[in-house]
Amino acid sequence: MSKRDYYEVLGVSKDIDGKELKKAYRKKAMKYHPDRNPGDASAEEKFKELSEAYEVLSDGDKRAAYDRYGHSAVDGSQGGGFGGGGGGSDFGDIFGDVFGDIFGGGGGRGRQQGPPRGADLRYSMELTLEEAVRGVEKKIRIPTLVSCKPCDGSGAKPGSKPTTCGTCNGHGQVRMQQGFFAVQQTCPRCHGRGQVIDDPCNSCGGRGVNEETKTLSVKIPSGVDTGDRIRLSGEGEAAPGGGQTGDLYVQVSVKQHAIFERDGKNLYCEVPINFADAALGGDLEVPTLGGRVKLAIPEGTQTGKVFRLRGKGIKPVRGGSIGDLLCKVVVETPVGLSAEQKALLAQFRESTTGKKHSPKSSGWFDSVKSFFDGV
Repeated sequence: MSKRDYYEVLGVSKDIDGKELKKAYRKKAMKYHPDRNPGDASAEEKFKELSEAYEVLSDGDKRAAYDRYGHSAVDGSQGGGFGGGGGGSDFGDIFGDVFGDIFGGGGGRGRQQGPPRGADLRYSMELTLEEAVRGVEKKIRIPTLVSCKPCDGSGAKPGSKPTTCGTCNGHGQVRMQQGFFAVQQTCPRCHGRGQVIDDPCNSCGGRGVNEETKTLSVKIPSGVDTGDRIRLSGEGEAAPGGGQTGDLYVQVSVKQHAIFERDGKNLYCEVPINFADAALGGDLEVPTLGGRVKLAIPEGTQTGKVFRLRGKGIKPVRGGSIGDLLCKVVVETPVGLSAEQKALLAQFRESTTGKKHSPKSSGWFDSVKSFFDGV
């Protein structure tokens, strides 16, 4: 039976590049892979055909020969990865190259994993609003793993060296192949390091790291807010075997303030005033993070009125204009009145009855009257 054109098998044009070719093969191979189609002989044949086509077209020399002479140029030089002629890549190599990122590794062609990276650490830091707004420098103590000094992080006793792992030949991974399916996994002997220690260091027991508690000085920039993270590069855990040290992330949270509530770069606060000041107007002292300022209250101010003090908020940590302070006026009802004060208020109430000194209540009662008249 004559073979189909390899470009037609993969559904690609003849000018396709290697990257797009791999994507096309990967898409079709995942569809027809025998493990996804157990017992389906048709899918298995299509998968073999796809793998054979990809092996030829992914090899520059074989592709050039195929483009010039067709199937006759490659039929004896490869076996499509299924037991054909010698000289070509086997199925495991093809599958590992294309699907290695899914199943945990490279193509198994001598790629060395190397020492693992040290773990990143997280430290939660609680700040007052004042500290968050102005910035602060804090000292913290953290337990961590540091590189062992006697063995310089190698894990081997001073004067000796780690040796190449005989199980994975220094690759850090071993390949497992069952039928058509091939996966790579971390070497069980060296745990991915590619080396083994025959004579471990007495100080660290061969781990290459020791546990310590260290003190760090952390500079908190002005304007930080809850949820912000500060990264201290290289201050995480040391890696066994001399790998790259991890990082430390300081997670910021800001305590609730007794007066101010923060929303981004703006601050909010409630300012209580007595009804006489609200009616007659006057100057009122209000707090800001920079000190006290005077706020002019016009006569007839109603409860809930918001006054904006520009530039009295927060300068964002990532730059931009300073926010504002928004003060919400809350008119308080007096309590604990003396008999004389009650009498004065009674006279005041009598003097305002029937007159429009309360615009909001007057409008409300007019609406209520209209509502009942329409029922």
